[in-house]
Amino acid sequence: MVLSNALRYAVERGILKANPLARVDWSAPEKDDEVDFRYVPGPKQVAALVAAVREQRHRGEHLAPFFGCLYYAAMRPSEIADLREANCRLPAAGWGELTLGGSRPEVGSGRTDDGESFEQRGLKRRARKATRSVPIAPVVTAMLREHLSAYGTAADGRVFWAARGGRVPSTEYSAVWEAARAAAEAASPLAAVPYSLRHADVSPWISAGVDPVEVARRAGHSIAVLFRFYAKILQGQQARANQLIDEGLSREGGVILAHTWPTRTDSDQDSRGPGWDRLDTEGATPSGIAPSDLHLL
Repeated sequence: MVLSNALRYAVERGILKANPLARVDWSAPEKDDEVDFRYVPGPKQVAALVAAVREQRHRGEHLAPFFGCLYYAAMRPSEIADLREANCRLPAAGWGELTLGGSRPEVGSGRTDDGESFEQRGLKRRARKATRSVPIAPVVTAMLREHLSAYGTAADGRVFWAARGGRVPSTEYSAVWEAARAAAEAASPLAAVPYSLRHADVSPWISAGVDPVEVARRAGHSIAVLFRFYAKILQGQQARANQLIDEGLSREGGVILAHTWPTRTDSDQDSRGPGWDRLDTEGATPSGIAPSDLHLL
Protein backbone atom coordinates (compact mmCIF):
# COMPACT_ATOMS: atom_id res chain seq x y z
CA MET A 1 0.00 0.00 0.00
CA VAL A 2 2.84 2.43 0.86
CA LEU A 3 4.62 1.73 -2.45
CA SER A 4 1.39 2.08 -4.41
CA ASN A 5 0.59 5.43 -2.79
CA ALA A 6 4.13 6.67 -3.42
CA LEU A 7 3.89 5.78 -7.12
CA ARG A 8 0.47 7.40 -7.44
CA TYR A 9 1.88 10.55 -5.86
CA ALA A 10 4.80 10.47 -8.31
CA VAL A 11 2.30 10.36 -11.17
CA GLU A 12 0.42 13.33 -9.69
CA ARG A 13 3.65 15.33 -9.47
CA GLY A 14 4.60 14.46 -13.04
CA ILE A 15 7.68 12.47 -12.04
CA LEU A 16 6.22 9.34 -13.65
CA LYS A 17 3.95 9.17 -16.67
CA ALA A 18 2.00 6.19 -15.33
CA ASN A 19 1.89 3.90 -12.34
CA PRO A 20 3.97 0.83 -13.30
CA LEU A 21 2.10 -1.34 -10.77
CA ALA A 22 -0.92 -1.28 -13.06
CA ARG A 23 0.99 -3.57 -15.44
CA VAL A 24 1.76 -6.14 -12.72
CA ASP A 25 -0.56 -9.17 -12.86
CA TRP A 26 -0.71 -10.03 -9.16
CA SER A 27 -3.28 -10.15 -6.42
CA ALA A 28 -2.83 -10.50 -2.70
CA PRO A 29 -3.08 -14.09 -1.45
CA GLU A 30 -6.27 -15.15 0.30
CA LYS A 31 -6.16 -14.95 4.06
CA ASP A 32 -8.23 -16.75 6.65
CA ASP A 33 -9.71 -14.29 9.15
CA GLU A 34 -11.46 -16.96 11.20
CA VAL A 35 -10.46 -17.34 14.83
CA ASP A 36 -8.13 -20.29 15.40
CA PHE A 37 -9.96 -22.05 18.21
CA ARG A 38 -6.97 -24.23 19.05
CA TYR A 39 -5.69 -21.22 21.00
CA VAL A 40 -8.97 -20.22 22.65
CA PRO A 41 -9.35 -21.37 26.30
CA GLY A 42 -12.51 -22.93 27.72
CA PRO A 43 -14.47 -21.69 30.78
CA LYS A 44 -12.58 -23.87 33.30
CA GLN A 45 -9.23 -22.83 31.88
CA VAL A 46 -10.20 -19.15 32.02
CA ALA A 47 -11.32 -19.51 35.64
CA ALA A 48 -7.98 -21.11 36.54
CA LEU A 49 -6.02 -18.39 34.75
CA VAL A 50 -7.94 -15.50 36.36
CA ALA A 51 -7.46 -17.16 39.75
CA ALA A 52 -3.73 -17.34 39.02
CA VAL A 53 -3.78 -13.63 38.16
CA ARG A 54 -5.44 -12.79 41.49
CA GLU A 55 -2.72 -14.64 43.40
CA GLN A 56 -0.06 -12.20 42.14
CA ARG A 57 -0.38 -9.89 45.12
CA HIS A 58 -1.40 -6.25 44.65
CA ARG A 59 -1.15 -5.90 40.85
CA GLY A 60 -2.74 -9.27 40.27
CA GLU A 61 -5.68 -8.47 42.53
CA HIS A 62 -6.04 -5.10 40.80
CA LEU A 63 -6.01 -6.59 37.29
CA ALA A 64 -8.11 -9.74 37.85
CA PRO A 65 -11.35 -7.83 37.06
CA PHE A 66 -9.59 -6.38 33.98
CA PHE A 67 -9.33 -9.91 32.59
CA GLY A 68 -12.85 -10.59 33.84
CA CYS A 69 -14.13 -7.78 31.60
CA LEU A 70 -12.17 -9.23 28.68
CA TYR A 71 -13.82 -12.62 29.11
CA TYR A 72 -17.28 -12.12 30.61
CA ALA A 73 -18.11 -8.88 28.74
CA ALA A 74 -16.03 -9.51 25.57
CA MET A 75 -14.58 -5.99 25.84
CA ARG A 76 -11.50 -4.82 24.00
CA PRO A 77 -8.46 -3.92 26.17
CA SER A 78 -8.66 -0.32 24.93
CA GLU A 79 -12.31 -0.14 26.10
CA ILE A 80 -11.47 -1.57 29.53
CA ALA A 81 -8.64 0.96 29.87
CA ASP A 82 -11.20 3.76 29.47
CA LEU A 83 -13.95 2.25 31.65
CA ARG A 84 -15.25 4.77 34.21
CA GLU A 85 -17.19 4.12 37.39
CA ALA A 86 -19.93 6.40 36.03
CA ASN A 87 -20.36 3.96 33.12
CA CYS A 88 -21.08 1.02 35.44
CA ARG A 89 -24.41 -0.16 36.83
CA LEU A 90 -23.48 -2.77 39.43
CA PRO A 91 -26.43 -4.10 41.44
CA ALA A 92 -25.81 -6.13 44.58
CA ALA A 93 -27.24 -9.19 42.85
CA GLY A 94 -28.03 -10.24 39.29
CA TRP A 95 -26.89 -8.82 35.98
CA GLY A 96 -25.24 -5.44 35.70
CA GLU A 97 -24.62 -3.16 32.73
CA LEU A 98 -21.72 -1.19 31.29
CA THR A 99 -22.30 1.77 28.99
CA LEU A 100 -19.17 2.09 26.90
CA GLY A 101 -18.47 5.42 25.27
CA GLY A 102 -14.75 5.59 24.59
CA SER A 103 -11.45 3.76 24.27
CA ARG A 104 -7.76 4.35 24.92
CA PRO A 105 -5.80 2.37 22.32
CA GLU A 106 -2.02 2.30 22.48
CA VAL A 107 -0.48 4.04 19.48
CA GLY A 108 3.06 4.96 20.56
CA SER A 109 4.26 8.29 21.95
CA GLY A 110 5.71 9.28 18.59
CA ARG A 111 2.24 9.36 17.07
CA THR A 112 0.53 11.65 19.57
CA ASP A 113 0.68 15.43 20.00
CA ASP A 114 1.14 15.26 23.78
CA GLY A 115 3.74 12.50 23.81
CA GLU A 116 1.45 9.98 25.52
CA SER A 117 1.56 6.37 24.37
CA PHE A 118 -2.22 6.24 23.90
CA GLU A 119 -5.02 8.30 22.35
CA GLN A 120 -8.47 9.10 23.65
CA ARG A 121 -10.91 7.90 21.00
CA GLY A 122 -14.49 6.82 20.52
CA LEU A 123 -15.53 3.20 20.18
CA LYS A 124 -13.94 1.24 17.36
CA ARG A 125 -15.68 1.76 14.00
CA ARG A 126 -18.36 3.91 15.63
CA ALA A 127 -19.23 7.59 15.56
CA ARG A 128 -17.18 9.71 17.94
CA LYS A 129 -19.92 10.04 20.58
CA ALA A 130 -21.59 6.67 20.03
CA THR A 131 -22.12 4.39 23.03
CA ARG A 132 -22.60 0.64 23.44
CA SER A 133 -24.56 -0.95 26.25
CA VAL A 134 -23.15 -4.29 27.43
CA PRO A 135 -25.08 -6.41 29.95
CA ILE A 136 -22.62 -8.15 32.29
CA ALA A 137 -23.09 -11.45 34.11
CA PRO A 138 -23.36 -11.52 37.92
CA VAL A 139 -19.80 -12.88 38.24
CA VAL A 140 -18.16 -9.85 36.62
CA THR A 141 -20.63 -7.50 38.33
CA ALA A 142 -19.40 -8.84 41.66
CA MET A 143 -15.76 -8.59 40.55
CA LEU A 144 -16.15 -4.92 39.67
CA ARG A 145 -18.05 -4.10 42.88
CA GLU A 146 -15.28 -5.73 44.95
CA HIS A 147 -12.59 -3.98 42.92
CA LEU A 148 -14.11 -0.50 43.33
CA SER A 149 -14.65 -1.09 47.04
CA ALA A 150 -11.01 -2.09 47.53
CA TYR A 151 -9.21 0.31 45.16
CA GLY A 152 -11.59 3.11 44.25
CA THR A 153 -10.85 4.88 40.97
CA ALA A 154 -8.15 6.94 39.32
CA ALA A 155 -8.40 10.72 39.65
CA ASP A 156 -10.42 10.94 36.42
CA GLY A 157 -12.83 8.14 37.40
CA ARG A 158 -11.18 5.27 35.51
CA VAL A 159 -11.69 1.84 37.05
CA PHE A 160 -8.23 0.54 36.07
CA TRP A 161 -4.94 2.39 36.06
CA ALA A 162 -1.20 1.74 35.92
CA ALA A 163 1.12 1.66 38.90
CA ARG A 164 1.78 5.41 38.47
CA GLY A 165 -1.80 6.33 37.71
CA GLY A 166 -1.76 6.40 33.90
CA ARG A 167 -3.33 4.06 31.39
CA VAL A 168 -2.72 0.36 32.07
CA PRO A 169 -0.09 -0.46 29.39
CA SER A 170 -0.25 -3.72 27.47
CA THR A 171 3.24 -4.59 28.74
CA GLU A 172 1.94 -4.53 32.32
CA TYR A 173 -1.18 -6.65 31.93
CA SER A 174 0.56 -8.98 29.47
CA ALA A 175 3.33 -9.64 32.00
CA VAL A 176 0.75 -10.45 34.67
CA TRP A 177 -1.06 -12.73 32.23
CA GLU A 178 2.11 -14.57 31.24
CA ALA A 179 2.96 -15.17 34.89
CA ALA A 180 -0.56 -16.54 35.44
CA ARG A 181 -0.17 -18.91 32.49
CA ALA A 182 3.08 -20.20 33.95
CA ALA A 183 1.49 -20.68 37.39
CA ALA A 184 -1.54 -22.44 35.91
CA GLU A 185 0.69 -24.53 33.64
CA ALA A 186 -1.33 -23.51 30.58
CA ALA A 187 -0.25 -25.46 27.51
CA SER A 188 1.36 -23.19 24.93
CA PRO A 189 0.06 -21.58 22.78
CA LEU A 190 -3.36 -21.88 24.50
CA ALA A 191 -4.50 -18.44 25.69
CA ALA A 192 -1.08 -17.10 24.69
CA VAL A 193 -2.36 -13.51 24.67
CA PRO A 194 -5.02 -11.85 26.84
CA TYR A 195 -7.09 -10.96 23.76
CA SER A 196 -7.93 -14.65 23.36
CA LEU A 197 -10.33 -14.20 26.29
CA ARG A 198 -12.55 -12.01 24.11
CA HIS A 199 -12.80 -14.79 21.51
CA ALA A 200 -13.38 -17.29 24.31
CA ASP A 201 -16.48 -15.37 25.44
CA VAL A 202 -18.07 -14.64 22.07
CA SER A 203 -17.82 -18.32 21.11
CA PRO A 204 -20.13 -19.71 23.87
CA TRP A 205 -22.62 -16.89 23.26
CA ILE A 206 -23.00 -18.16 19.71
CA SER A 207 -22.99 -21.82 20.76
CA ALA A 208 -25.72 -21.09 23.33
CA GLY A 209 -27.99 -19.90 20.52
CA VAL A 210 -27.89 -16.16 21.21
CA ASP A 211 -29.09 -14.19 18.18
CA PRO A 212 -25.98 -13.28 16.10
CA VAL A 213 -27.27 -9.71 15.86
CA GLU A 214 -27.23 -9.43 19.66
CA VAL A 215 -23.82 -11.13 19.88
CA ALA A 216 -22.39 -8.64 17.37
CA ARG A 217 -23.96 -5.69 19.23
CA ARG A 218 -22.58 -6.71 22.61
CA ALA A 219 -19.09 -7.41 21.25
CA GLY A 220 -18.99 -4.21 19.21
CA HIS A 221 -18.75 -6.08 15.90
CA SER A 222 -20.59 -5.62 12.66
CA ILE A 223 -22.59 -8.64 11.49
CA ALA A 224 -20.18 -9.05 8.57
CA VAL A 225 -17.17 -9.21 10.91
CA LEU A 226 -18.94 -11.66 13.23
CA PHE A 227 -19.71 -14.03 10.37
CA ARG A 228 -16.16 -13.74 9.00
CA PHE A 229 -14.36 -14.40 12.28
CA TYR A 230 -16.74 -16.96 13.78
CA ALA A 231 -17.95 -18.75 10.64
CA LYS A 232 -17.17 -22.25 11.94
CA ILE A 233 -19.30 -21.81 15.06
CA LEU A 234 -22.16 -20.19 13.15
CA GLN A 235 -22.18 -23.02 10.61
CA GLY A 236 -22.34 -25.48 13.48
CA GLN A 237 -25.68 -23.98 14.55
CA GLN A 238 -27.53 -25.22 11.45
CA ALA A 239 -29.10 -28.21 13.23
CA ARG A 240 -30.37 -25.97 16.03
CA ALA A 241 -31.67 -23.46 13.47
CA ASN A 242 -33.55 -26.24 11.66
CA GLN A 243 -35.11 -27.36 14.94
CA LEU A 244 -36.21 -23.82 15.82
CA ILE A 245 -37.75 -23.36 12.37
CA ASP A 246 -39.64 -26.65 12.70
CA GLU A 247 -40.94 -25.65 16.11
CA GLY A 248 -42.01 -22.24 14.83
CA LEU A 249 -43.88 -23.71 11.87
CA SER A 250 -45.60 -26.24 14.11
CA ARG A 251 -46.80 -23.51 16.49
CA GLU A 252 -48.19 -21.53 13.55
CA GLY A 253 -49.89 -24.57 12.03
CA GLY A 254 -47.61 -24.54 8.99
CA VAL A 255 -46.78 -28.24 8.99
CA ILE A 256 -50.19 -29.91 8.74
CA LEU A 257 -50.60 -30.59 5.03
CA ALA A 258 -48.66 -33.05 2.89
CA HIS A 259 -48.57 -32.08 -0.77
CA THR A 260 -47.17 -33.57 -3.95
CA TRP A 261 -46.20 -31.85 -7.16
CA PRO A 262 -46.58 -34.38 -10.04
CA THR A 263 -45.61 -33.47 -13.56
CA ARG A 264 -48.42 -31.39 -15.01
CA THR A 265 -50.11 -32.51 -18.24
CA ASP A 266 -52.80 -30.89 -20.34
CA SER A 267 -55.42 -32.99 -18.57
CA ASP A 268 -54.43 -31.45 -15.26
CA GLN A 269 -55.73 -28.00 -16.27
CA ASP A 270 -58.70 -27.16 -14.10
CA SER A 271 -60.39 -24.25 -12.43
CA ARG A 272 -57.33 -23.52 -10.34
CA GLY A 273 -55.43 -22.30 -13.41
CA PRO A 274 -52.10 -23.37 -14.92
CA GLY A 275 -49.20 -24.26 -12.67
CA TRP A 276 -51.28 -25.61 -9.77
CA ASP A 277 -51.22 -29.33 -8.99
CA ARG A 278 -53.58 -31.28 -6.89
CA LEU A 279 -53.16 -31.27 -3.13
CA ASP A 280 -53.13 -34.81 -1.68
CA THR A 281 -53.99 -35.22 1.99
CA GLU A 282 -54.30 -38.75 3.43
CA GLY A 283 -55.03 -40.19 0.02
CA ALA A 284 -57.84 -37.75 -0.79
CA THR A 285 -57.53 -35.27 -3.65
CA PRO A 286 -59.60 -32.13 -2.95
CA SER A 287 -61.00 -30.31 -5.93
CA GLY A 288 -59.42 -27.02 -4.81
CA ILE A 289 -57.53 -25.13 -2.12
CA ALA A 290 -59.33 -22.65 0.06
CA PRO A 291 -57.83 -19.14 -0.04
CA SER A 292 -57.35 -19.33 3.75
CA ASP A 293 -55.00 -22.31 3.23
CA LEU A 294 -52.67 -20.60 0.75
CA HIS A 295 -50.29 -19.47 3.49
CA LEU A 296 -49.72 -23.13 4.40
CA LEU A 297 -48.01 -23.94 1.09
